[in-house]
Amino acid sequence: MARFVARRLLLAIPVIIGASFIVFLLVYALPGDPIRALAGDRPLPPGVEAELRDRFNLDDNVLVQYLKYMGNLLRGDLGIDFSGREVSETIALRLPVTARLAVAALVIEAVIGLVAGILAGIRRNGYLDNLVLVSTTLLVSIPVFVFGYVAQYFLGVQLGWFPISSVNDGWVSYVLPGFVLASASMAYVARLTRTSLAENMQTDFVRTARAKGLPERTVVGKHALRNSLIPVVTFLGADFGALMSGAIVTEGIFNIPGLGRAVFDAVKSQEGSVVVGITTFFIFVYIFFNLLVDVLYAALDPRIRLD
Repeated sequence: MARFVARRLLLAIPVIIGASFIVFLLVYALPGDPIRALAGDRPLPPGVEAELRDRFNLDDNVLVQYLKYMGNLLRGDLGIDFSGREVSETIALRLPVTARLAVAALVIEAVIGLVAGILAGIRRNGYLDNLVLVSTTLLVSIPVFVFGYVAQYFLGVQLGWFPISSVNDGWVSYVLPGFVLASASMAYVARLTRTSLAENMQTDFVRTARAKGLPERTVVGKHALRNSLIPVVTFLGADFGALMSGAIVTEGIFNIPGLGRAVFDAVKSQEGSVVVGITTFFIFVYIFFNLLVDVLYAALDPRIRLD
């Protein structure tokens, strides 16, 4: 197990380098001058502008900037924004908001997705199965920003069931944006559960359990469903990191002050250090949860050996 974890951590190094460098290139390719955008209509004094360009290495080419950033990253420094605040402070301040949103989305997609998938898998080709297939296809095909605005308008504005902006109402504020953020993943969980359960319902050990006269609830819950949940748990575990890093659009729609909104604002103001710093943090989170899922996968099924 230790050798597997060490090998995965070594493989994460080129992933971090490659992903952060691509983000660096994209930020560098943005049109406009971030210092002039920061100054607005009144230009900065030449001395101040020169100091800012030197502090943020803006006069260097993209490769030199990236190498300096990676050197700072090895010392645990994720950079600073134009106001002088460290990116690590921004992450510490906004991470709880994004984490709560990701947890809400994970719970919603797990509960609704599993229930829908189980009902569809038990009654394959029936009314519920067709309903699940149509609804999940619809959820996957609608872009998140379209679904977000539609849900915000009908469920928040017209019906008044949920708050439509910010997080001032506690956990209730996270229900609607969590549902929007989890919409596509919810569909995948439902389909994955349906397919896995339907396949396991046709296996020999399920037929043997039925031949023993066990109740259908025991056959489904103890035998078929337990084995069907392995790929679903794997997907849910890996999806938590994806939910955190994919909250940029959702946080923008619902005006949630999380890490996704910080990235969105930093892209508009061309604060490359903030974009790359938070993106690098997301990469670490995603790698951690993927590694955790692999370990849990082996714990759920002792037949699986990681080494």
